[in-house]
Amino acid sequence: MRRQIDWWELGGFLFTVTAGTALHFLYAWSGQRSWAAVFSAVNESVWEHMKLLYVPLFLLSMVQLCCQGRTSSNYLAVRAASALFGTALIPVLYYTYTGALGRHFLAADIAVFLLAAALTFLLDRVLRRKGAFGDGWQQILGLLLLWGVMFLFLYLTFRPCHIPLFRDPATGGYGIPG
Repeated sequence: MRRQIDWWELGGFLFTVTAGTALHFLYAWSGQRSWAAVFSAVNESVWEHMKLLYVPLFLLSMVQLCCQGRTSSNYLAVRAASALFGTALIPVLYYTYTGALGRHFLAADIAVFLLAAALTFLLDRVLRRKGAFGDGWQQILGLLLLWGVMFLFLYLTFRPCHIPLFRDPATGGYGIPG
């Protein structure tokens, strides 16, 4: 089982960063279709970049749950915790380095995404192996959190808050360019 989890973790990391990278461009490639806005970044805001990690991770989690969830008593709660950690790490790292340097750099933005994804899967591995969050109520909470955050990403793409996290630095706009 330990070896199987390692393959899921490595494959999951590679899927997440590859799909997240593709989702960065999907909205433009689709001709700015609404269906693409659901899954992909619609602008250059930090919020939309958080979605690039969360959406592939969420989709992977649902597939992994079907394939492997019954073999791990703490899967849902651990995945929810690691997904929230990794997703929250993106604005923390981004605002830290841009605050310190006074501007953003594409290479650093890419590094933030890759580091957040890597730390997501590392935390997932550590928590699962430790047997953390194994209670039944924690699994239910984990499932609700995974779906709830996914809903927030979908909803707030179309109805963004007017705070810096949602502001597109390229256009100054919020949400779907109009």
